[in-house]
Amino acid sequence: MNSMNNVLIIDDHPLIVNAYKDGLLHLSKLEEALKFNIESACDCDEAISLILKSQATNGYDLIFLDIQLPPSKDKKILSGEDLGVKIRKLTPNTRIIVSTTYTNNYRLYNIFKTVDPDGFLVKTDLTNDMLMDAIKTVIKYPPYYCKTISKLIRKEMSSKLILDKVDRDILYQLSIGTRTKDLPKFIPLSKPGIEGRKRHLRKIFNVENKNDGELIKAARNSGFL
Repeated sequence: MNSMNNVLIIDDHPLIVNAYKDGLLHLSKLEEALKFNIESACDCDEAISLILKSQATNGYDLIFLDIQLPPSKDKKILSGEDLGVKIRKLTPNTRIIVSTTYTNNYRLYNIFKTVDPDGFLVKTDLTNDMLMDAIKTVIKYPPYYCKTISKLIRKEMSSKLILDKVDRDILYQLSIGTRTKDLPKFIPLSKPGIEGRKRHLRKIFNVENKNDGELIKAARNSGFL
């Protein structure tokens, strides 16, 4: 990366955005070779707009990505995870640091498989020193995983299944009250295909009750909603 790094912070919490900005500015004072041009976005739509605009110049070298973002207005991007996939397609050379409060293994594994972040942080563990270490490592020699993430990877990741976009879309539609018989209007599957997906999801989340409410609750507790 060049000495001047274009950075985009995507987070809907101003305190977190300011903490990242302060960390970047502090790091630039400690290491003269590292300079940062910082912009921020508070939602998926603003982030996509800034990324597309940046492609006319040098683009972004580094993006901080919050996973718990609200859906885009057109509902094509349901979370920060979907946004990360979009970013990878739009600007594959940009390095991404994912930050999340989730520690559920299913959720983290899904993020690894879909976004493949260059850095992975758990917000509740985050300190200024950790943030600066993460930035330096991701810029120079990625990847960087905080201790909590590294421990979870070693313990659980090899045995966990992934939820694909169709699975997550089904969960999202159920969570907003869409009935199973209406799901084919939003999901590219037949009703029998959707029922099969729901059986698979109940197995993953260990939900024996066929009530959708229990499945939604389990998915929400696991960080998928």
